Amino acid sequence: ASCRWAEVVAAVDVNTLANEVYKHNFPGTPLWAKTIEGITLQEFDRLSFDMILMSPPCQPFTRTGLQGDVSDPRTKSFLYVLHVLPRLQKLPTYLLLENVKGFESSSARAELLQMLEACGFEHQEFLLSPTCLGIPNSRLRYFLLARRSQDPFPFRAPGQVSLAGRAGACLVLPFEGGRLQAVSEKSLHSDTSPECSSKSSLPKGPLLFKLETAEELARKEGQDADSSIQMLEAFLEEEDEEKSQYLLPPKSLLRYAFLLDIVKPSSRRSTCFTKGYGHYMEGTGSVLQTAVDVQLESVFKGIEELPEEEKLLKLSTLKLRYFTPREIANLHGFPLEFGFPDQVTAKQRYRLLGNSLNVHLVAKLISILLG
Repeated sequence: ASCRWAEVVAAVDVNTLANEVYKHNFPGTPLWAKTIEGITLQEFDRLSFDMILMSPPCQPFTRTGLQGDVSDPRTKSFLYVLHVLPRLQKLPTYLLLENVKGFESSSARAELLQMLEACGFEHQEFLLSPTCLGIPNSRLRYFLLARRSQDPFPFRAPGQVSLAGRAGACLVLPFEGGRLQAVSEKSLHSDTSPECSSKSSLPKGPLLFKLETAEELARKEGQDADSSIQMLEAFLEEEDEEKSQYLLPPKSLLRYAFLLDIVKPSSRRSTCFTKGYGHYMEGTGSVLQTAVDVQLESVFKGIEELPEEEKLLKLSTLKLRYFTPREIANLHGFPLEFGFPDQVTAKQRYRLLGNSLNVHLVAKLISILLG
């Protein structure tokens, strides 16, 4: 956990499993298995760090959660950081924070911005997905960059979040509501992210094969035709006998076939992989069609009229499988030398990766932060 420009003076997490994996990959880095609020001001001062990278618990802000915001006990660690930072003997120069979409309209963010201003930080906020770097995976997340005693960020618009849009532009999302407007954004070459448009805003049309409207299908076809995004095949492992363990079980095929987001190696998109991937089926991430010559439409057309056995036979011709943990790690930008200890199960790997973030995106943001 050190590189040409930085040395990690402390990594902090309470998740035992995440710590095992971290230690496995970075045995030389001081790893503190404790809560942030368990670190005293004196301990923080002794670290004398220049940069803090943080990803506070996202459950208080997630759209599918209760959105308890600052009243959620899981926000405690983040609020503690906001309390401690202004009291440090030496303020850090740089700060990078990541969280889910939803954080940008929280009270926690308001408190963060208040602290940053009081401490003399310039800041810039983004809603970004890895697709803006040509990576075929949607994972829309909130990022904040802040730095002290530096020139203002050249593209900053006060009170606004830059949202990666399509065709080399960025969309700016004003907090006070109002319409999205396109602005130039040279620092990140941006591109389409399916998560930038909410499904509920799509016109309600007749369903085609599977539970898709014509609009959704057109969106997916548009993404697959976008040559600025890489194909999934660049991130996949070789198909071999071992991959059969990742094939979808017959029960899941029959029950969830119409809800699956199915992609091929030639696709230039995949949906966000969550911590429930490989365990829950609906909305946890795309599945891979490895029988590339079989037409999806021919399999699904009229399939609901067939008896269960024939239905299963038809669905099995697609050879649908889960993405392997290594493939998801590849999409997240983890280098090939990154690995898991042998005792960590596939389910645990999926869980950790579902809680992770895109390395290439963070690297790009750090280079902007230091620029």
